[in-house]
Amino acid sequence: MHEDFLALRFPADAHEVAPVRHQLREWLHGAGFGEDEASDLVLAVSEAVNNSVEHAYPGAASGTVEVRAHCELDGSAHVDVTDHGQWRVPPPAMTMRGRGFLLMRESVDDVEIHRRASGTTVRLRRARSPVLPVARAAPECDVQIHETSSGVVAVVRGNVPVEAGPSLRRTLTTAARGGTVPLTVELSGLGVEKGGVEQALHDVAEALSAAGNRLVVRRR
Repeated sequence: MHEDFLALRFPADAHEVAPVRHQLREWLHGAGFGEDEASDLVLAVSEAVNNSVEHAYPGAASGTVEVRAHCELDGSAHVDVTDHGQWRVPPPAMTMRGRGFLLMRESVDDVEIHRRASGTTVRLRRARSPVLPVARAAPECDVQIHETSSGVVAVVRGNVPVEAGPSLRRTLTTAARGGTVPLTVELSGLGVEKGGVEQALHDVAEALSAAGNRLVVRRR
């Protein structure tokens, strides 16, 4: 039986992040989220938890982090990541922490940051797409990532139907570190199904532009 709420409390320690990711992913699957949507939210929550672990309790200070999740009537998932320490939110793309917040914003629908004297809460929301019948399963696309001295190159091969667009977007956004690393996408090996490509490229281009970078697309 799936629980309506998920409530986790754990020490602010980097070793705790992986178990939290696993528990949240399992909870989201139980709530009806697909793999792509769940991965987006898990990625954003991981960034928020990492920020708390690394910055809320500086020096030898110890503390805890809380992750609370629930679903609204519209099916969207809301996750709060709360610590009880002190840290300031930097401008995007200036530090690793700023890049983490940029990645959060590219992974979920809404990000809110609430800072108080007693700590910080990062509130994340991710909508759940309606479950649609699948007429047939097209072969999945293959994305090969290559790092170069000037950025990252992603070579996309195979079919990318409309329903595979979110997965491609997530893969490319992750490869570009949320938009903070220049990205070149090579599309010469695409299959006959390409419906999911353009929206994915549009979203990734926006993430890159927000960080002062640009997307280069090679189709031949």
